[in-house]
Amino acid sequence: MNSSSFDTVTFESSADKAIIDNLIKYAIAPRPICFASTIDAAGNVNLSPFSYFNLMSHQPPICVFSPLRRMRDGSTKHTLDNIQEVNEVVINIVNYAMVQQQSLASTEYSKEVNEFDKSGFTPIPSLHVRPPRVAESPVQLECRVREVIALSDEPGAGNLVIAEVLYMHVHKELLHKNNTIKQEELDLVARLGGDWYCRVTNENLFIVPKPLRSLGIGVDQLPEGIRLSKVLTGNHLGLLANVESLPVLEQATQEDKYLNYLRLNFQQGSPQLTQKVHAYAAQLLDTEQLDKAWQVLLSL
Repeated sequence: MNSSSFDTVTFESSADKAIIDNLIKYAIAPRPICFASTIDAAGNVNLSPFSYFNLMSHQPPICVFSPLRRMRDGSTKHTLDNIQEVNEVVINIVNYAMVQQQSLASTEYSKEVNEFDKSGFTPIPSLHVRPPRVAESPVQLECRVREVIALSDEPGAGNLVIAEVLYMHVHKELLHKNNTIKQEELDLVARLGGDWYCRVTNENLFIVPKPLRSLGIGVDQLPEGIRLSKVLTGNHLGLLANVESLPVLEQATQEDKYLNYLRLNFQQGSPQLTQKVHAYAAQLLDTEQLDKAWQVLLSL
């Protein structure tokens, strides 16, 4: 990897507000969707999605989402107004089967209009908070609002709603027997920039081993020939560097037919052989064969 190959265009937040407002939603993505159901003191229900949302704590379980002030006049949205009156919210998680109806619920209907009716979702009573849950949502979080932090009173300003999860409801078919969620069946969607969404399908799920399970040697401790490879990517180097110590070459590499083919057809120590071996190691890393990839690289 050569950092000099990266060319950037710089924008200043105070001078290029409109540009950054557009670009940043493409860059900070995908963003999970908080489909928030709220209720005001008079009993009017509101249902609206927010993509400035995430989990912030385990103990206690805390979610944060941010209803922004309207860009046109700086006014607040019904969700925020309701929370100020009744400090409760249900965060309904959005999957692919709900995505179009969820988008419809984002329409700016008047306050007396119930978005459950407009979007066609089924309201069901919550157990311990006043706002109803969305029956179709695969995961529903009953929350008490601890605090609302207004970031400013300007148009587009966020209001951080700090919500403590009191009860979590999960569709039964999504749970393993040990009460873990079947990630590949949840079929989540998330917001990107503009009108773009993405879908978390089984085909694009992958596992990254957590470094906390071992003390990786780090990229700086990789042999120079590997660290400065023109073939191996940053992802490849990250995988190779997540070992506790440098592996040693084993005799089994002599039995690798493709490696022997490369040795016969390219001169030992030549750039061509190095490139071919690194490409072979990259293929092994891409198919989760870390140990074999190390042996191939150590054979040079």
